[in-house]
Amino acid sequence: MKDILITNARLMDPASNRDEITHIYISNGKITNFGERLAATLEIDGTGLIAAPGLIDMRVITGEPGYEHRDTIASAAEAAMAGGVTTMVMMPNTSPVIDDISLIHYIERQGAETPVNVYTAGAVTKGLDGESLTEIGLMRAAGAVMFANGDKPIINAQIMRRILSYSASFNALIAHRPIEPDLSKDGVMHEGDLSARLGLTGIPAAAERIIAERDIALAELTGGRLLIDMISAQSTVDVIRRAKSRDIDLTCSVSFNNLCLNDLDIGDYRSFAKLDPPLREEADRQALIAGVNDGTIDVIVSAHNPQGAGRKRLPFAEASYGAVGLELMLSAGLTLTHDDNLDLMAFLRALTINPAQVLGLERGQICEGAAADLILIDPNRPWHVDNQTLKSRSKNTPFDRRRLTGRAVKTIISGEIVFDLDA
Repeated sequence: MKDILITNARLMDPASNRDEITHIYISNGKITNFGERLAATLEIDGTGLIAAPGLIDMRVITGEPGYEHRDTIASAAEAAMAGGVTTMVMMPNTSPVIDDISLIHYIERQGAETPVNVYTAGAVTKGLDGESLTEIGLMRAAGAVMFANGDKPIINAQIMRRILSYSASFNALIAHRPIEPDLSKDGVMHEGDLSARLGLTGIPAAAERIIAERDIALAELTGGRLLIDMISAQSTVDVIRRAKSRDIDLTCSVSFNNLCLNDLDIGDYRSFAKLDPPLREEADRQALIAGVNDGTIDVIVSAHNPQGAGRKRLPFAEASYGAVGLELMLSAGLTLTHDDNLDLMAFLRALTINPAQVLGLERGQICEGAAADLILIDPNRPWHVDNQTLKSRSKNTPFDRRRLTGRAVKTIISGEIVFDLDA
């Protein structure tokens, strides 16, 4: 293993709020020194680059096992490294569903074949049926870092109460999508003026807020740990901001798609922009950015959900939800920071130390003795996105042909350079 010296980089570490030009020395897979220009096997000129902790993505769907034609853990890892993601959490909506110990071990074995740190989210109900609780305690002991019901909501409030109460015994994190099924039934995009003009059934923002309020009340009642997963509406941000003033173990996440795009990006029935949660109005997007900036929103996720061309190149109402995001999340967010809209340190915090702390992982920071999982970012690097060059097996993204500014140029995991944009 090579000793690496990164010189004159702008170190940005949200865990310590450190923002300074310095040298970083890596030895035996760990960060061992700052400031000194020590002799190293490999020296990297970091002038003009940002050195940040490797990104932690808490929401990745690959298709493996069961739908390997969409993406595998290996191909998702390639996309992750290209996007500066050094740690990712696999969601349980696979075939079979990750609802027992053997499948958690399977994901761990497959993940160990890649340089990326791979963790598993166990299913909170068997087969994601929303009714029969899984063995949360056993799966947590086997390595599951959180529990979710995929993209399916827990409809029954009594079952959700049981889940939060039971999981509290193991200090397990429950991630739940806030979707009211009757209000969102048959909806394919945000309910608003555009959906009316396009003649498409809409999903009102209230469908999200209602379940968010229910789940917060249940978390307060039970003492369970709740992550409200991928919020999209201004009204939900307001609900969470108020709830955080009370004694509730509450966190929330947002997809980078909803930070960067709004419902107008659907344009003329553009099915690559059919996402779940749906892209909402500009006021909602601005509220989400404000939520990241002030800390109301804890975590940004890629919502990586690969779909084959045959499932996306359909009439909008018939197309599948989802987009790839591992390779694009960092660049899309950096583009927002150039407009002084999204605070750069807050953006990095929601991608590094915040998810690490939510998941209970000793990752997400650059400090002496820490594992050398870090990325070098060129904040001014232009990128004209061509979906055919993306590393995921599927190529579905609403950012195709967009111009982004800022990109990971090197990704280092455990002291090894695993991605070099210019190599």
